[in-house]
Amino acid sequence: MSDTKSISLFFSFLPIIVLIPFLGLNVYFFGDNTLSGPNQLALLFSAAVGIAVGIQHKFSLQVIFKSIEKNIASTVEAMIILLLIGSLAGSWMLGGIVPAFMDYGLKILHPSYFLVASTVICAVISLASGSSWSTIATIGIALLSIGKALGFSEGIIAGAIISGAYFGDKMSPLSDTTNLAAAMARTDLFKHIKYMLITTGPSFSINILIFAGIGLFYDTPQTQVNTELLSSAIENTFYISPVLFLVPAVVIFLIIKKIKPTAVLFIGAILGVVCAVIFQPELVAQIGGNSGNYFQDVYRATMISMGSEMQITTSNEGINDLLATGGMAGMMPTIWLILCAMTFGGVMDAIGALTRITAWLMKGVSTATGVVATTAGSSLFINFTASDQYLAIVIPGKMYGESFEKMGLAPENLSRTLEDSGTVTSVLIPWNTCGATQSAVLGVGTFVYLPYCFFNYISPVMTILFAWLNIKIAHTQKTIEI
Repeated sequence: MSDTKSISLFFSFLPIIVLIPFLGLNVYFFGDNTLSGPNQLALLFSAAVGIAVGIQHKFSLQVIFKSIEKNIASTVEAMIILLLIGSLAGSWMLGGIVPAFMDYGLKILHPSYFLVASTVICAVISLASGSSWSTIATIGIALLSIGKALGFSEGIIAGAIISGAYFGDKMSPLSDTTNLAAAMARTDLFKHIKYMLITTGPSFSINILIFAGIGLFYDTPQTQVNTELLSSAIENTFYISPVLFLVPAVVIFLIIKKIKPTAVLFIGAILGVVCAVIFQPELVAQIGGNSGNYFQDVYRATMISMGSEMQITTSNEGINDLLATGGMAGMMPTIWLILCAMTFGGVMDAIGALTRITAWLMKGVSTATGVVATTAGSSLFINFTASDQYLAIVIPGKMYGESFEKMGLAPENLSRTLEDSGTVTSVLIPWNTCGATQSAVLGVGTFVYLPYCFFNYISPVMTILFAWLNIKIAHTQKTIEI
């Protein structure tokens, strides 16, 4: 590697220059089906361009592929979690857990405050658990079904769910990204959380006000008639009882106790099957094929609900689409996308493109506003290119730590900026691990929910605005001239 040349700015951007037109064409020609192959191929073609750039600059193919391998290895647990989420969604549908949420939600949650309630519920659960992924995969799925039954568009509902879940994840001392941001900036965890509240509080408040405004303009009289019919259809198909809520309660308890997500989701999926066997025997026999052998029907229904597509039919056509799940098989396009995104990110990292671009962005920055804006922009850029929220925290954290210190800015300024930009924007990018995962879990395209994730794109704007207005910008004792 002694003959490796420093990569130029143009060649650093070249794979991205190739990627962006591909992605645009995919949206134009394939619409919502871009994740079924076109975006994966776009990422691989762009990665190939990056490899060609690396070879031209004397980078070893072994080094490049080692970087790809390392990137993919870092997402193995996330892919296993995705598969388990698919199985949990199917078993909870068969067991009547999701339908129970829908039934009670239709009776309790009024459209005028449904969106606000959804974002607050997800925020509280995510704050307690420290996990946006687990929150969205459990309570989020149920809320999505309720909201669709109430007549809201799936993009608005998903936006409310994601906004709340990422607020809680961002502010929770149990969250991995919260701890990572504090560690990268070398600041105390609780000082970091307290300082984040300065920008996060206004961002989330604006988010709630927007959803409250949307709810006020909802046509409630027609909905009241529809919800009664929908509840009746659910109750005629499933056994509905508060006892079914013991399963999500156990799952949330295990999450709060910091049990590994893979174990929690597996336990949750198995408990869903247990509920199906005990409370939904007729439905289990129907899904299992009505063979006359209940053991055989249970086995078949379990494998179908957890592993593949399942459709439960009721007397109301309007709710049938809400009772369909894809199981593990439904998660495969997302896993494919993650593999391709990690390949692209691994190449960009191996050839030094990310470091070169972030260093260029920092040139000429000499003010608090500039360094905060540059850090926020770099986190968003790395979410876009490296497709991983952890890298969007780690790389800018390493790159700009010294700049914050030289300007006399306290380290909590850096940690807050990393979270306000790196953590929350990851879910807005379709090929990022977070964006791909939440899109698959909720069954809602990233570009469909993106306009309604108000909290997620208000946050980076708020952190830059506070720096520009010099509001609550903590300083160290000494400023070093740069």
